[in-house]
Amino acid sequence: MSPPVAPPAWSRWLVPPAALSVHLSIGQAYAWSVFKPPLESSLNLSGTQSALPFQLAIVMLGLSAAFGGTLVERNGPRWAMTVALICFSSGFLISALGAETKQFWLIVLGYGFVGGIGLGIGYISPVSTLIKWFPDRPGMATGIAIMGFGGGALIASPWSAQMLKSFGSDNTGIAQTFLVLGLSYAVFMTLGVLLVRVPRTEGPTDTANAPSVLTGVQVSANSAVRTPQFWCLWVVLCMNVTAGIGILEKAAPMITDFFADTSTPVSVSAAAGFVALLSAANMAGRIGWSSTSDLIGRKNIYRVYLGVGAVMYALIALFGDSSKPLFILCALVILSFYGGGFATVPAYLKDLFGTYQVGAIHGRLLTAWSLAGVLGPLIVNWIADHQKDAGKHGASLYDTSFVIMIGLLVIGFVANELVRPVDARHHIPAPREAVDVERQQSESA
Repeated sequence: MSPPVAPPAWSRWLVPPAALSVHLSIGQAYAWSVFKPPLESSLNLSGTQSALPFQLAIVMLGLSAAFGGTLVERNGPRWAMTVALICFSSGFLISALGAETKQFWLIVLGYGFVGGIGLGIGYISPVSTLIKWFPDRPGMATGIAIMGFGGGALIASPWSAQMLKSFGSDNTGIAQTFLVLGLSYAVFMTLGVLLVRVPRTEGPTDTANAPSVLTGVQVSANSAVRTPQFWCLWVVLCMNVTAGIGILEKAAPMITDFFADTSTPVSVSAAAGFVALLSAANMAGRIGWSSTSDLIGRKNIYRVYLGVGAVMYALIALFGDSSKPLFILCALVILSFYGGGFATVPAYLKDLFGTYQVGAIHGRLLTAWSLAGVLGPLIVNWIADHQKDAGKHGASLYDTSFVIMIGLLVIGFVANELVRPVDARHHIPAPREAVDVERQQSESA
């Protein structure tokens, strides 16, 4: 299913809302920590086990983005958004059945595997199209859309918590919550499917005064994965995501643990509010930091993400349990960098490899997210579980994992410093070949 080509004088500002409708929906994944305590209680799971649906969803996000990137480029964003809608919503329905029947493997299959495919295809569905509509401001354009993924939990976290309170936090209440989420997101994502358009390659459009997307370096997806620049960025993204997702996946129980032994413990509703705050920071970072990258450059903004992020982790490890405002502030900064890293990387890829197959290259790069989606929660949950078995409690459950996160951010910082312009031997004969590809895609649409 290919999207209709935009008619003459079509406003490019109608495209970001289409992307947002999909990204706000699939961004529900960042509210998973709200489901961890009720799942652990009703199905007798450990913290590591309750993270499995989320971990598999992120693995499938990266894999489906990598393998589906070329299909998205070929078939267009409307096809991709439709596939995302079907998979993401179906994942919730399967999970609802699993919760109702107390079959945890169905929740892993539904939310993790099927829903994860929807995450990956939905995530990359608008990226290439947005860069083509906004060649003059790629960081801002991708930031607008991708901030929806970060902001999805801002809606989903309190909404899910309220439904669990109304329906109950037992297996039946969880099933009903999954059912409502699946049906509601199907309706909302349909808006994006109906609204999205691809730019015309000839004639007047709203991009008439913008720089051409076909000038400069152009590198194919197959050539890009053979360059050191791609793998340096892969390491950068993996380390930044691991550091952010380690907090995000366990956010609600983490803040509860940190202040459980203080005079001001954190309630369940307050913990859900903390998840929503993290989502707001994640969302704000995606538009704020990615727009800033248009001004100061991609490498410089990643120096901020990775360097300052390591400092924030150090402050939490040293002083977080003695000051709730400090803990919250540092976590918000880390999550803003986490979101900013996601929103900036498509523009970083565009700077290095051009727009020729940037969507497919982006999809391949997201395999870094697959590893990070396993690594971050595994580090935090596995260490916390073992520390708890050893009789420790409170902030001491997380000291070791936070030190590991600092080390990973330093590795990412070094990898970013190694990024250089792509060697000319990897360039395609641009712009003629790229123009031919653009024309073929337009004709097929």
